[in-house]
Amino acid sequence: MHAIDKAPYHTKSAVLFVIFNRPDTTSRVFAAIRAAQPKRLYIAADASRPGNADDEFLCKQARAVVSVIDWDCELKTLYKEENSGCKEGVSSAVTWFFEHEEEGIILEDDCLPANSFFKFCDTLLERYRHDTRIRHITGCNLQQGKKWGNNTYYFSNMTHVWGWASWKRVWKDYDKNLNKYNNEEIREQLSNIFEDSLIVDCWEHIFEEVKAGKINAWGYQLDFANFFNNGLTIIPNENLISNIGFGAAATHTTDESNIYANIPLVEIEEITNPVFILPEKQADFVILNQAFNITEKRNKENSVRRKVKRWFKSILKQAATFTLS
Repeated sequence: MHAIDKAPYHTKSAVLFVIFNRPDTTSRVFAAIRAAQPKRLYIAADASRPGNADDEFLCKQARAVVSVIDWDCELKTLYKEENSGCKEGVSSAVTWFFEHEEEGIILEDDCLPANSFFKFCDTLLERYRHDTRIRHITGCNLQQGKKWGNNTYYFSNMTHVWGWASWKRVWKDYDKNLNKYNNEEIREQLSNIFEDSLIVDCWEHIFEEVKAGKINAWGYQLDFANFFNNGLTIIPNENLISNIGFGAAATHTTDESNIYANIPLVEIEEITNPVFILPEKQADFVILNQAFNITEKRNKENSVRRKVKRWFKSILKQAATFTLS
């Protein structure tokens, strides 16, 4: 006998799909969305960059991919006629989405979801709808097989945006240019979240670069909004999102050999909830250590300290010898 394939889960949540110029990855992610059959689908597409003929062709192809909606669905589109760039393009799309919805799921064109990602988001959007401690639900797990606790998910201070869900109540705090925060106040506040001074150094530098407009990205601003509102992220103990966009065509994730590229998807069945709503600080350190090379920096820092200590001891020894002679 052949096993009967289980019918895919159909999501209750509205879905925002953000696309640009990658018809190949767009097609794969859109197939996963089609399987989940959201009743309300929002598609936001940035326009080609000026003078880029390849972009113009690829953007048209990407839009063609999502033009066929073959399920019962209310569709809204936001198709840009001029290029907005990564920072403005994605953030304005999410703002547009939450102008119409109180909560929902956000997928970019390189974030391939497992089908159970949709059930995971549906369930937890409802469970934590009015719990202001919880600000973000992500589908990606970057722990390389390490599980934290015995439940389906754990809590984190980190904000992962490779396939996520949230509420309008959270996005209203989004500050694209970090205008409400002053550089002088940031280090002290970050130190309330992260005990390691090297981690604080790295986040402080990112904050300054974003505020100065030197980083063309939208996600860090969501990190800071959640940090400074003492928010928690839900992270699954199995990986429900695979970033399939690593490579030369990517804006940021260009290294195809990156350990976070194309992480295999896992389907989950039952969702069990943690009793304690506290961040797993060690889990966060795993991610930050990888992102900021904290161990390497600490080893260098300790090496310098040891050299200074040896030098100081030698000076003291020389001074003692001189005194006794």
